Amino acid sequence: MLYFMVDVTNTTQGEPLLMKNSKRATLRRYHSVPRLNFESHALTSFSGLVIIQKLFETTQLKNHLRDCFRHLTVRPIFGHARIMLLLIIHLMLGFRRIRDLKYYEHDPLVKRTLGLTRLPDVATISRSLAHADAKSVEYVQDFSRNHVIEQLKATCPARITVDFDGSVISTKRFAEQTAVGYNKKSKGCRSYYPLFSTIAQTGQVLDMLHRPGNVHDSNGALGFVNHSLLALSVQMPHTTLESRLDGAFYSHKMVDALSQWGVQFSISVPFERLIALKEIVETRSRWKHIDSETSYFEPHWKPQSWDRAYRLIVVRSKKKFQSKEPVQLDMFVPHEYGYDFKVIVTNKTIKAKNVIAFHNGRGSQEGIFAELKSQLNMDIIPFRRLIPNQLYLMAGCIAHNFSRTLQMKVHPCRRTLSAKRTSLWAFQQIQTFRRNILNRAGKLTNPQRALTLTISGNKTVEKEYADIMAALG
Repeated sequence: MLYFMVDVTNTTQGEPLLMKNSKRATLRRYHSVPRLNFESHALTSFSGLVIIQKLFETTQLKNHLRDCFRHLTVRPIFGHARIMLLLIIHLMLGFRRIRDLKYYEHDPLVKRTLGLTRLPDVATISRSLAHADAKSVEYVQDFSRNHVIEQLKATCPARITVDFDGSVISTKRFAEQTAVGYNKKSKGCRSYYPLFSTIAQTGQVLDMLHRPGNVHDSNGALGFVNHSLLALSVQMPHTTLESRLDGAFYSHKMVDALSQWGVQFSISVPFERLIALKEIVETRSRWKHIDSETSYFEPHWKPQSWDRAYRLIVVRSKKKFQSKEPVQLDMFVPHEYGYDFKVIVTNKTIKAKNVIAFHNGRGSQEGIFAELKSQLNMDIIPFRRLIPNQLYLMAGCIAHNFSRTLQMKVHPCRRTLSAKRTSLWAFQQIQTFRRNILNRAGKLTNPQRALTLTISGNKTVEKEYADIMAALG
């Protein structure tokens, strides 16, 4: 075997050169499997809960939750507020089923965050939530809404964009007030169909209207929209309000209500049902081009029953459609091109190009629903009674809102107001925060009577923890 002596110093700067490790020094075969041994040494799998505990203390979440259930006469040992807080932490940790709390029931940091010496079982959680009433749900919703508005006050945006839409939550078993309705993914399943209002600038859920699954999208929508806009206009009277809705909410009452609130709105028009408007779109020959694929025109038309005309923008977008029919190989055409039409009613006076971009930006709300369902388990119905299911859904919304609040406190606002009204922060999804920060192994010790959480050394994690704790004061 030959050995070579290499000068490992840089002749110009005197710095050592990095050498590539040999294969023999890198690889090693392991044959034995370690023996398992389970002991209690105050170990935690969720060191990042120390950040969540600090956030809850800063926002006084426990006190606010106690106020939501203070009117109840039946008060279990664990308390409704702690049960609600347990659901929020349970969803933040990423567990799907309620019975999964058995896998962390002895975690010391979870018990410290909740202020408990032992966690309740599934039956206790179900009985405690069953004692709550509709007023409790209303108080929890008021707290969640006020928390979002307080974050908006701290941000002071020039405009607040409120999006309204519904989302189906299905179950394969029976639950109180579920019903079989239109369900594209789970046909024939019973479901809820809650209506949500979200804030585009912060990506948070402002409010929720719980409904059975067999109602139309617009069922109760007018009162819900008025309630959400009233809360914003009272607490932020000098801020311009905007709203975006899809075609299911198109009606004379909805358009007039938004106008009376002074809200700048855009609503999709289901022009397929309006024969006169459909003929205008079909016979139109001159279109104004925005780009190579999008063009528009503005017709002067209103329904005969309306006493006031609003601005209409008809949008034509060039799309390619894939042919799914069997075709001959010598005549194979991979795509066929056509047009997709859309009509928008609005009271905005800006350029049509900006109105179209503003209305198309409402797709960001689907990203919020996707995160709530895939990462905070909003897509399941864990209980058989209505009130516990409503509180569980609100726990998911609060967990989502507080994860956004934490990022808003730590990171500065890095975006400006765009035409599509994208969020002002580059938010991480909660699964990213959970993987990088929350789910970290640690050990609780008490040297010299100073409670200490020891986490494995990692410069990136150490800096992130330090920045977050400094931001939380």
